[in-house]
Amino acid sequence: MRTISLMRGPFQVCDPCYEMIITEKLVDDRNVASDHDAIFDHVCPNCYDRNRPLIDDMLGSSE
Repeated sequence: MRTISLMRGPFQVCDPCYEMIITEKLVDDRNVASDHDAIFDHVCPNCYDRNRPLIDDMLGSSE
């Protein structure tokens, strides 16, 4: 597991997702992402589910 930083908190991703995020240059040298939507589009279903509360918070979901 790896952690990247989003605007509202830490976001845990598996190693394959982390490598994809690094390859696509979606984070800077400090592992901070400026475009959370791009991150959400590049993570697997397991990473998405693991971070569901943070994703819902950032997308404005009330559920």
